[in-house]
Amino acid sequence: MKRLFDILLAMALFGPAVILIFFAVIWIRLESSGPAIFRQIRVGKHQRPFTMLKLRTMQSGTGDRASHETSASHITRAGKWLRQTKVDELPQIWSVFIGDMSFVGPRPCLPIQNELIDARERLNVFSVSPGITGPAQIANVDMSTPEKLADIDAFYVAERSFGRDLGYIWNTAFGKGRGDAISR
Repeated sequence: MKRLFDILLAMALFGPAVILIFFAVIWIRLESSGPAIFRQIRVGKHQRPFTMLKLRTMQSGTGDRASHETSASHITRAGKWLRQTKVDELPQIWSVFIGDMSFVGPRPCLPIQNELIDARERLNVFSVSPGITGPAQIANVDMSTPEKLADIDAFYVAERSFGRDLGYIWNTAFGKGRGDAISR
């Protein structure tokens, strides 16, 4: 049922998302050089790597690091707004549609985040697809606290339900949670 819901919601959001992405791409390209769509290898279900797409919110060439390891000075003006409104996440609808991600689940980590990968492996978190949003984002917990994040992810895996997923989507859509702390 979850996969069917993901596909149907992805199809419903695809049209409006493409329009928003189009205008965001123009804004990003007017403000800074480099590609507007950011591609990054992330760790997915069963630790299978996949390419995740996002709208670029940082200066081009910032590097392949987690957001919490990057200075806020690297975030562009467009990027600040895109993050606040979560528009930067819209390209991930494609990842949901093709099955690399779900709308709700643990956020996919980078392959270099060994402490988080080890904790998630120990707690069986990789048994589910990563998500665009989830309980950690709603609780403002980011990847800078790997053990705490893995514990929240494990709770999600153990207690997940369609009703809870709808609640996480609702809360995300209406601005609750960030889960993307940036060092100052």
